[in-house]
Amino acid sequence: MSFAQISLKGRALRLLSGREYSRLELERKLKRFEEEPGTLERALDELQAKGFINEQRVIESVLYRRAAKLGSARIKQELQDKGLDRQVVSAALAGLQANEHERALEIWHKKFSALPTNAQAAAKQMRFLLSRGFSADVIRRVVTDA
Repeated sequence: MSFAQISLKGRALRLLSGREYSRLELERKLKRFEEEPGTLERALDELQAKGFINEQRVIESVLYRRAAKLGSARIKQELQDKGLDRQVVSAALAGLQANEHERALEIWHKKFSALPTNAQAAAKQMRFLLSRGFSADVIRRVVTDA
């Protein structure tokens, strides 16, 4: 390996210096740089053993960044796409679902701030909240009771 070429561990650390990544995300990003089979696996094992790759920190990071903008369903999908354990993800989202209505109402106020005047406007507002990952029940309450 030449000095100009960055090691897999170095590339992983460079990525991790920007934000938290799950192991699966790092594997996806670094797979094309693996020259010998198994070297990526060993590098990620070592980083995980040293605490650089941490599933709980990834979850906390996503919740911190995305909870103000997205509903529980969308955040859950995002976390599962990162290859995190479904049970850990469900446990982490339990707290978000308790205040889902308040978060949806706040997002709705930022975007619309006025009750829909007709069915077309109501559908538009509902689609907006649905695209953000809120449940149909929460959306119905927000749009009709806002």
